[in-house]
Amino acid sequence: MVRSSSLVIVGAQVWQGRGRGFARRDLVIVDGRIAERAPDGVPVMDGAGAWVVPGLIDAHFHAYGLGVDQFENERGPLSYAALKGARRLGAAQQRGFTTVRDVAGGDIGLRRAVDDGVFASPRYLFTGPALSQTGGHGDPRSAHVDVCFGHGHMCDVVDGVDALRVAVRDRLRTGAHAIKVMTSGGVFSLTDPVRVPQYSAEELRAVCDEAARRGSYVTAHSYSSESVLHSIENGVRCIEHGNLIESAAAEEMARRGVFLVPTLATYDAMGRRGAELGLNEISLAKNAEVLDRGKDAAALALAAGVRLGFGTDLMGDMEDDQLRGVRLQVEAIGAEEALHSMTAGNAEILGDSALGHLGRGAYGDVVVLDGDPLEDPAALWEPDARRRVVQGGAVVDPIPV
Repeated sequence: MVRSSSLVIVGAQVWQGRGRGFARRDLVIVDGRIAERAPDGVPVMDGAGAWVVPGLIDAHFHAYGLGVDQFENERGPLSYAALKGARRLGAAQQRGFTTVRDVAGGDIGLRRAVDDGVFASPRYLFTGPALSQTGGHGDPRSAHVDVCFGHGHMCDVVDGVDALRVAVRDRLRTGAHAIKVMTSGGVFSLTDPVRVPQYSAEELRAVCDEAARRGSYVTAHSYSSESVLHSIENGVRCIEHGNLIESAAAEEMARRGVFLVPTLATYDAMGRRGAELGLNEISLAKNAEVLDRGKDAAALALAAGVRLGFGTDLMGDMEDDQLRGVRLQVEAIGAEEALHSMTAGNAEILGDSALGHLGRGAYGDVVVLDGDPLEDPAALWEPDARRRVVQGGAVVDPIPV
């Protein structure tokens, strides 16, 4: 459970939202929520010379993404994955990410530990293992390996309408926030072309129907225009990645109100660090195909009127590039739009009106920066910049080493 506390930040420049910039005011947090006035005795933080933004949201996070070996991620001991995942969550919180959405992984046990305050963590939403067709992006088997694989910590291989309905129902039974499907090839998987759509229309419609009847939604790993169109025409509400989309697909996304979550950090990190961390040659070649297109796709989508979120999708030791993802998003769409995507934009995707802004009733999640991120965007990502993170009105303590 997020620890609720009270705090007043005095004299800071406080983010008012896209198009409104910053305004100098005292920010009052009472019992974990933004309020108009504070009772006597509430702790005070001096915000003079500081800029305050809502806590950042990473909408494409992987607590169990422990390395670049897909089989190890899927079938290694879950106890180890959970312990490492706890450290990954704590590190994200330290960087200013006070909410994460775990798409492809996580489970009710990890969520319960977060809710019980077992370890320091951002607000934690999860989809459970992503759904993949046989030979799809979530299938870790290479073509020459003859072994059975049905389920893992991050992905399950599920084929057929009836089996998919059961899988969706079970995820929602066990606390999933949303459902993740793989609808195109991907970088990590070994046997699927990146651009080719995955799952039949009937299968996707079944998944989306089950999610919608529970008041949830489906988000899809998808790169190409053809796979994006295949996804959204059959009910998918949010697209992850989208690096290879073209104008027609972006315009159709905007028309249907579909969100896009760019994940620029992961391609940049794999391009710079993948080989030294043991990423296989097939995945390195696929990464090269999508690496240079990511920024252009984000800008193209924004220009078409698509609502953008922000995610990082970092695996293994590359997790420390999370703030570099902020820089890449700023370079792609500008500081104001990037800040909006990491706060209010992601909050809209998650469907929580208390996230992503600093108005009355919002969660008391903030990042206190030592520079104006519109004038000096590096204040958002420089790891050595002075930043203070507050979640639920409580100042986040450093992680014990």
